[in-house]
Amino acid sequence: MKKRNTFKGFQSSEKYAQAKCSLSFGKRVREIGFFLFLFCGFASFAQNSMVKSQVETSKIRIGEQFTYRISVNETDNVILPKLELQGLEVIDSARVDTLNNMLIQKYVLTGFDSGAFYIPQQQVFVKNQAYLTDSLLINVATVAIDTTKIKKFPIKSIKKEPYTFDDFKMYIYLLIAALLIIGFWIYWFVIRKRKLEEDEPTYVALPPYEEAMHKLGELDEKLLWQNNKVKEYYIELTEIIRAYIERELKVPALEKTTDEIIETLNDFHDANTINTTKETIKKLKALLQEADLVKFAKSKPLAPEIEEDRKDAEEVVHNLKPKPISKDEKLE
Repeated sequence: MKKRNTFKGFQSSEKYAQAKCSLSFGKRVREIGFFLFLFCGFASFAQNSMVKSQVETSKIRIGEQFTYRISVNETDNVILPKLELQGLEVIDSARVDTLNNMLIQKYVLTGFDSGAFYIPQQQVFVKNQAYLTDSLLINVATVAIDTTKIKKFPIKSIKKEPYTFDDFKMYIYLLIAALLIIGFWIYWFVIRKRKLEEDEPTYVALPPYEEAMHKLGELDEKLLWQNNKVKEYYIELTEIIRAYIERELKVPALEKTTDEIIETLNDFHDANTINTTKETIKKLKALLQEADLVKFAKSKPLAPEIEEDRKDAEEVVHNLKPKPISKDEKLE
């Protein structure tokens, strides 16, 4: 019996030691938890004291706007976050303001879907140290509509969109191109042709004698031999005489040589088919020979000689004419 009591006493003392050990371990756990709670509280207090976030209201209706504000108890080396939201949208952000050594950033937010949405914690850097703002809950409610008070209207037909320039752009370009083509056609085949017809010189055929006298007058106005252009003067002078003989006597004088022309005129004189004298033919021969010397032998007659040739040319035109045909010859 004594041995059993001793064993029971030993067991009770062992249980007591275990209970005492477990009580001391629990006390230590509570102490460690208490210190961790104090540390977290101080850290949270430090963050909350450096950065704060707040909204003017936590309940809005769909489409209503509210202000979300972040304030920082520091103005130097502050990096504010770029908001990234879900369910909410940033409408505008005001300029960063400084007030009493505090940095304040305001955002205008809204929501277009009903429900509860969080503005998550925002990370703010102050002097290269990160701080977190509080997360905020925003409730977006639908707008209650009383359908009994809504005025009903008939269903409208589909309204067509207003016409724009692009709708007619292709037709306008085609019209402009067609007008340009038509305008070019009218100008090229009507106006231009008419203008060319108007610009074409109209000549009145003068009689051979009047034409020769007119051209001799134009030759005098050019003052060719007076300006040392003797060759050009004699070329034009003889062409006037040759053209007169060709038209008046129907002789190809422009193609014949001087001798051939004189021979033909002598034959006409002998046949009594022209009204002229031997003296006129002799003066014409001297004039043509002098012109040939100037043109081909580079002869340079003096001024009195040139003036005399000019008088002889006019005398030839006056005195060299075809013989008129009598009535009896016409009948024959």
